[in-house]
Amino acid sequence: MAAVNTPAAAELLSRPVTDEDESKRRLAYLLSRSLAAEGIGDELIDALNEVLDRPPLAPTCRKRDDLLARLGLPLPERRLGRPVPLSAGDAARIADLFRRATRQLLQVVPHRVSVYPTERLRFLLALRDERHEPAEALSYLRRYALAILAVLDLMGDDE
Repeated sequence: MAAVNTPAAAELLSRPVTDEDESKRRLAYLLSRSLAAEGIGDELIDALNEVLDRPPLAPTCRKRDDLLARLGLPLPERRLGRPVPLSAGDAARIADLFRRATRQLLQVVPHRVSVYPTERLRFLLALRDERHEPAEALSYLRRYALAILAVLDLMGDDE
């Protein structure tokens, strides 16, 4: 620990803490808690579920499918009922929501964790700034959703 030798710093450190200072600290703490509670709204939870609950698109294997068709065998079940890919409008809406949530999390996380999660927040920022191809929207949004969930898990519950 370094010693403070400047008179101004010594004066600030020797000044007694008033009840007003303590009230300000408590108010700042409670505001950060309420901000965290409001930051995880139903809209964000619904978007996380929409992205993570969507089944992945099954890769096509044309050679195998052609062979099965020539032999008169049915195609594998996972090919039936293929999920609909995420529309460009939905992908843009969810990405915008995730970017707003990232901005909010960056403000709230320092008040909710004991050790600042530098790497996880750096990854979250990298995902926020990443530009993806439209065909890769679902995988991009899944990575983004998992990064948001990792930060939310670090923050814990209010209860």
